[in-house]
Amino acid sequence: MTDDDPFQHPQQLNDLLLFRLHRINATAGPLVMRMCERDYGITRREWRVLSSLADVEGVQSSELAVRAMLDRARTSRAITSLADKGLLRREPKPSDRREVHVFLTDKGRRVYDEVFPRIAAIQRELLSPFNDEERRRLSELMARLQASASRLNPSGDWLPPLEGTPD
Repeated sequence: MTDDDPFQHPQQLNDLLLFRLHRINATAGPLVMRMCERDYGITRREWRVLSSLADVEGVQSSELAVRAMLDRARTSRAITSLADKGLLRREPKPSDRREVHVFLTDKGRRVYDEVFPRIAAIQRELLSPFNDEERRRLSELMARLQASASRLNPSGDWLPPLEGTPD
């Protein structure tokens, strides 16, 4: 008896879930990257930091690194670049000047408010083959997949990508 479930019994690279998810990202992700770079002068990594910060302003860079799923060095470089572009600012904590918190500037908030709807439009187009129920179900399945991944890696440890590879 043969099993027709390629996820349960993968036989080739294209049967591997992580490869297929990566391929979707590698195919659609450049749309976001080109738009960010061309229209706003920010990299994909900078967008990730900027959008993570938009959700929780005033965090330390180490917390921002966790939220953006980047190592501290890459986060630090992105923060420096975004600060140089006037999109965020660092503020030392008055009681401990070694502790620095990061905030969006008004310009950074405007960029976020312009970019996010454009990325949401790309997502809507990507999901256009699905009806409302299928999109709802996909969202539920993705949440379950994330929970499963979190159980496999409870410490949240992740390896940063090798230099020269996309993250």
